[in-house]
Amino acid sequence: MKIIRHHSSDGSVQYAALQPDGTARQIEGNLFGAHRVTDETVRPGKILAPLQPTAIFCIGLNYRQHAEETNAPIPQYPVLFMKSPGAVQNPGDAIVLPRHLQSDEVDYECELAVVIGKACKNVSKADALDYVLGYTCANDVSARDWQVKRGGSQWCRGKTFDTFAPLGPCLVLKDEIPDPNTLRIRTVLNGVTMQDSNTADMIFDIPTLIEFLSGSTTLLPGTVILTGTPQGVGAARKPPVFLRPGDTVTIEIEQIGALTNPVVAEAASR
Repeated sequence: MKIIRHHSSDGSVQYAALQPDGTARQIEGNLFGAHRVTDETVRPGKILAPLQPTAIFCIGLNYRQHAEETNAPIPQYPVLFMKSPGAVQNPGDAIVLPRHLQSDEVDYECELAVVIGKACKNVSKADALDYVLGYTCANDVSARDWQVKRGGSQWCRGKTFDTFAPLGPCLVLKDEIPDPNTLRIRTVLNGVTMQDSNTADMIFDIPTLIEFLSGSTTLLPGTVILTGTPQGVGAARKPPVFLRPGDTVTIEIEQIGALTNPVVAEAASR
């Protein structure tokens, strides 16, 4: 099942299940608890990010070819950083290039996002997918200058500016994707393919990531895990390619869909 989150006709935020004929049916209840798809057909309003995460855990250097292009050693353990839930952006809404804390090196990163459906802690790799609700597309937007040069050796500053976590366009429940490590994943910038890979290139697969992240740590329902990006990022190109106002960037993942966002500059502070 594919689920969208949207503004309904009365302005409230609702969930709906997309049907094979292109229509949508209202969902009642708690997506992370008891819920059901009703017989009521709805006309979705503005499409929103599929959820407002309780936490966003991110994995760096998780594709072999990406580690190679950045001349980074293959990590022994998953490389973890976090984004603020406030960085989430909706499909179709703008990625905003920072100007108050100036960045001229904002990069794209296509990523498969995993949504945790029920609380878990110390989960085994064998049982890890039992705790997954579904999957969506993500763009791990990254200000490389703040990530590398000005971040005090931590990645979070360059990774968690407002709008730096677009998610969408829908949440695909796990029963439609029995093996999430077999999906083609791409970034298209202004009509040009920049990243084109497969989640099979992950160093740590998704069950391994969930086992690692849940170790001595409770993952709450609504936790989003960004699982890393493949080769082809702008910072590794010669010359580098960074996002500019007027650009349009699309993340495409097989069986999920396309997440598209325009790019604008942050308005001047008053």
